[in-house]
Amino acid sequence: MPQDPFAWTTAALETRRAAGLLRTLCPRPAVSPLLDLAGNDYLGLSRHPRVTAAAAEAALRWGAGAGGSRLVTGTTELHARLEAELAEFCGFEAALVLSSGYAANLAAVTALTSHASYEGLIVSDAYNHASLIDGCRLSRSRTAVAAHAEPEAVRKALEAHEGQALVVSDSVFSVDGDAAPLAALAAVCREAGAGLLVDDAHGFGVLGPGGRGAPHAAGLSGAVGTVATVTLSKSLGSQGGAVLGPAPVIAHLLNTARTFIFDTGLAPAAAGAALASLRLLRGEPERAERTRAVATGLYERLRAAGLDATRPDAAVVSVRAPSPGTALAWAADCRAAGVQVGCFRPPSVPDGISRLRLTARGDLTRAQLATAADTVIATAPAAA
Repeated sequence: MPQDPFAWTTAALETRRAAGLLRTLCPRPAVSPLLDLAGNDYLGLSRHPRVTAAAAEAALRWGAGAGGSRLVTGTTELHARLEAELAEFCGFEAALVLSSGYAANLAAVTALTSHASYEGLIVSDAYNHASLIDGCRLSRSRTAVAAHAEPEAVRKALEAHEGQALVVSDSVFSVDGDAAPLAALAAVCREAGAGLLVDDAHGFGVLGPGGRGAPHAAGLSGAVGTVATVTLSKSLGSQGGAVLGPAPVIAHLLNTARTFIFDTGLAPAAAGAALASLRLLRGEPERAERTRAVATGLYERLRAAGLDATRPDAAVVSVRAPSPGTALAWAADCRAAGVQVGCFRPPSVPDGISRLRLTARGDLTRAQLATAADTVIATAPAAA
């Protein structure tokens, strides 16, 4: 009987199970009776009739898949329109659409730091998303991890380095929903001559005038030395990602970013849906304001009940739990009561603290908001 080289995985799974950290998949039905506060459909556009119709029309016209990489057959007229309208809406010179926000971050970090003449430094916020962290690792550049949301820590890291540097940060951090001090970070970068890369996955569609994003709100759209990434899977309710920046930077990514060059292009249905959502957002800018108002209302109700909820800077509200097992049971109790919430546990959380993560969708009614808050409060463990 040959020895199983993967036998160790069984023991690893049991260790995770005993610690309350085992992850499992839970397929959802097409129509769920649950009130969803777990996903990232911040503006409630993923099922909007104009968005789903655009996705269907694109699939019928262009096919189910892109058919190849963007540089071969995977670029359609939809991709080109989406890139042009994204760049214009967010205030950048150009955009490049990729198959996911994860791929967009990998492309931006590696292409801007891995070229032959680059012997510089990356300064990364300690709470950055995994895609930025992986981009730093793949770039093989020296990386300094700066204390969370502290521009002075970034300044010190840059002062200790001579040569090129890139500062990378989420605009809104996905776990607690707190915003990065982008204006202060940009000032530090200008003083040091460093570039700034902002992952605006959780700010785009929610922050800035009409949802134009956190860089726009901070006066950084189109600024020299600033590049941003966005996802199409959150506020736009579709799938994919994009890099926004100066035209030469985007052209450089098109020619060098491996997650763009060697990946199949975004499916036409996703591109069509994202374009329809973007046009809806442009025509209905109040959607962004409504999402922020829902987040604030949810936070205030939870805090008034004595729960350790974080003040939202965008659409995410998190509520801390005493332990991973308690968080998992709390989320299960919410689900049993008809409300689906996110449950974040180590190692997905950089501070090691488990919590419920609630998404304040802009299409929630006042009655639904009240139901969600009341359910989280009623099911809360005694020590939460």
